[in-house]
Amino acid sequence: MTIDRTDTRGPSLILVLNCGSSSIKFALFDTASDPPPRQPVWNGKVQGIGGEHPDFGETGVTPFGVSLDPAQPYRCALDLILQRVHARLGDGRLAAVVHRVVHGGSKYFAPVHIDTDVLEDLRGYIPLAPLHQPFALEAIDILLRERPDLPQMACFDTAFHHTVPQVEQMLPLPYDAWERGLRRYGFHGLSYEYLSIALPERHGEQARGRVIAAHLGSGASLCAMRDLRSQATTMGFSALDGLMMGTRTGSLDPGAVLYLMEIERLSLEEVGRILYHESGLKGVSGISPDPRDLLAVEAREPRARLALALYVRRIVREIGALTAVLGGLDMLVFTAGIGEHSVELRRRICEALDWLGMALDPEANAAQATTLSTPDSAVRIAMEPTNEEWIAARHALDLLAPSSSQRPQIGPS
Repeated sequence: MTIDRTDTRGPSLILVLNCGSSSIKFALFDTASDPPPRQPVWNGKVQGIGGEHPDFGETGVTPFGVSLDPAQPYRCALDLILQRVHARLGDGRLAAVVHRVVHGGSKYFAPVHIDTDVLEDLRGYIPLAPLHQPFALEAIDILLRERPDLPQMACFDTAFHHTVPQVEQMLPLPYDAWERGLRRYGFHGLSYEYLSIALPERHGEQARGRVIAAHLGSGASLCAMRDLRSQATTMGFSALDGLMMGTRTGSLDPGAVLYLMEIERLSLEEVGRILYHESGLKGVSGISPDPRDLLAVEAREPRARLALALYVRRIVREIGALTAVLGGLDMLVFTAGIGEHSVELRRRICEALDWLGMALDPEANAAQATTLSTPDSAVRIAMEPTNEEWIAARHALDLLAPSSSQRPQIGPS
């Protein structure tokens, strides 16, 4: 399908869906220009799906409670979004739905049109991303059955890291594990792909040098980039690897997992729950997975203080390791919820890296500026809000009208 830009029925719009276990984020982008405008026409989310008090929120409107059938709350949430999208369209039309899909495995390195065969392939990657993959696929499945006329696409969080060398992809397991697809894939690729476009626009040629991007949110990872392409990343085979996160462990001695199962006799399900849901900031602090909550009480709560110290230490350690892989560092970039908004954690991380000649400007940091370093800093420190939804919409437009652009599908040239 190609977009008819003379369609008299009104503007064509692309709907981007980012489906999580308890929330669905959505954004509508206009297709009138290529690439589409970076700010959506409309966006919001349904959150608390499966809980007692789900709500619907959209830009500029106070969230309000909604009623979802407890027998199928996810389907009801998706139906609600589609109803409101169609009410919002007016005389426009929905050209396509594009989904952020966390895992493309070893097969999908670029955005794709989705059909039943692709859906079946993607179901095979659910064990690699059990917190995220099933929910995107549920939304895809519903739409394939109920709106077979509506084009659907998938953009993969693993795709951006397809450029890393094999030595970074491999796990030190018997070689046949590599042949079966056990490898380091990397995640948060849509976020890093956006940075690969936005950073040179703002910082020029320096962004093409040795860059480490820190995507710090409830999930967290680092990406080492050179010439705007991924060279290494901290998340690997699964979204459990690398940095300490809100509720996930990050890198962990596999012997500790064996101990939990062999000595403490925990089941596979119990260990999975600990690793994904009960560890990280929440597990160490015993209070919250949100660093804002911990920063507010660390003066009187030793475990909150310890959790934050460990969180920063793990980030600093991994930045040091990736700096060694790059052979030096020209720029450190913070993005995602914590990276974009936590003045204090940025300060702690940068102060621990002053041995790199990194100098944070306190006033720029407090003002949430896009350049956070002093003029004499040996490493430029930056903050860049991510825009994963726009990257997905951009790829969808390419798939809908491939002749309209010669852009490569993974990262800039």
